[in-house]
Amino acid sequence: MSVTYNNNKQVCNGHELYPSQVNTKPRVEIHGGDMRTFFTLVMTDPDVPGPSDPYLREHLHWIVTDIPGTTDASFGKFIHSIIEERERESTDLFLLLNEQEEK
Repeated sequence: MSVTYNNNKQVCNGHELYPSQVNTKPRVEIHGGDMRTFFTLVMTDPDVPGPSDPYLREHLHWIVTDIPGTTDASFGKFIHSIIEERERESTDLFLLLNEQEEK
């Protein structure tokens, strides 16, 4: 899986991106399987508004299902999608990708 924001900000483990850089939908490419394999993608922020005082707890940004392998999230079915710019001390987004047993 590869994740890119604004056509040029690639997400890598341990690299910090500012909230202004991640306030739009990212391009999420799936590199596994084939067109007969389907994936579910979940994007969540576990400590809203920030890690020092996460009083709002978890915020769900995305659920996308039925993403064919070797394509990107835009080919899937958007079940839930909220992308908002928020003032935060940091943005801890987690992307979870799961291979579906069946469509």
